[in-house]
Amino acid sequence: MAVQGAVVVLTELDDLTADHVIAELHGRGIPVVRFDPGQPDEVTFTAAAGDGRPWHGPLATRTRFMDLQDVRSVYYRRPTRYTAPEGLNAQEREFAAAQVRHGMGGILAALPNCLYVNHPHLNWGAEYKPRQITEALRAGFRVPPTLITNEPTAARMFAEKHEAVVYKPLRSTEYRENGELRTIWVRPVKADEIDYGIAACPHLFQQVVRKVADIRVAAVGDRLFATRITIDGDHLDWRLDYDRLTCAPISVPGTVRLGIRAYLAAFGLAFGAFDFALDGEGNWHFYECNPNGQWAFVDHHTTRAITYALADLLEKGLSA
Repeated sequence: MAVQGAVVVLTELDDLTADHVIAELHGRGIPVVRFDPGQPDEVTFTAAAGDGRPWHGPLATRTRFMDLQDVRSVYYRRPTRYTAPEGLNAQEREFAAAQVRHGMGGILAALPNCLYVNHPHLNWGAEYKPRQITEALRAGFRVPPTLITNEPTAARMFAEKHEAVVYKPLRSTEYRENGELRTIWVRPVKADEIDYGIAACPHLFQQVVRKVADIRVAAVGDRLFATRITIDGDHLDWRLDYDRLTCAPISVPGTVRLGIRAYLAAFGLAFGAFDFALDGEGNWHFYECNPNGQWAFVDHHTTRAITYALADLLEKGLSA
C-alpha cells in the first residue's frame, strides 16, 4: 500500500535524534518513510518529470512504498557516505558514487511542494566556518577574535597577541592514526608550538573565551530551545565526555533571539544548533552553528520540547 503525505527521514541506521522525532510522528498517525540514501541497495525508485508535471513516481524501501510527489516534508538528518556494491574497481566505485549523489541525491533534493529540514544543499553551504563567522557578525553576535591561515608566522603572532588561543578543525573529517579512527578536538595552542607544518593546509585559531558555561540553542523555525551546559572539570570542548555534563534550560536574551533569526534567514535554514560561550558578565559569544546538530543529549524536558517542535514542522510541511 502506498504511503500518502509521508515525512521522509534520511539518516543512518543508528540515530537516536531521528528516533525521537519518528516516534512522535508515528504517535500522531503521520506516515514516515525512513532510509539511508548512502545505502542505495536498500531503496528503489523511478522518477519521471515533463509535460507539465514535476518529479513523480514510486520509491520503495523494504517496508514502505510511496510516490515522490506525495512527500510533505524531508528531515535530512545524518545519512552515511555512499557504499558501493562489491566487485567494483576504484574507477567504477567513483563513477557509481557520483551517479548516486547526482541521481538519487538530486531527486531527493528536488521534490515538489516539499518542506526540507534542512535542504541538503543549504546544509552544505552553512557548514563553512568562514561564512558562519561572516553571518554571525552580520547578525550582531559577539565573535571571539579568529584567524584562518596557512602561514606559520601569522599564526604565531596571533597566538602571542591573544595569549590564550585554541585550534579548531575547519571541518570534522575522518582521521586515522595507525589505522584507528580519531577525533580532532578543540585544543589549546601556544605560539612556540606552531611550526611550518601548518603550511600544508589552512588552520583556524581563536582566542579563548573566559567562560562560566556553554550554551546549546536548538532553533526550530521561530522556536528556540536553549540549554546551559556546565562541566564537572575544565574542558575546552564539552563533547569530550557527555557523562560529565549537567544540562538545564536557560532563557535566550532578546538580542540573541534577533541574531539567531537573522542568521537562519541568511542561510535559508529551518533548523540550526547554535553553540555559544557564556562569560561571567552574562554575555553570549558565538562559536558556531551546526545546521544538522545533535540535541537529544540535553535535559529530558528540553529534548521532548524540541521533538514536538520538529514533529510540528514536519507534519505541517509547506503549510507551516
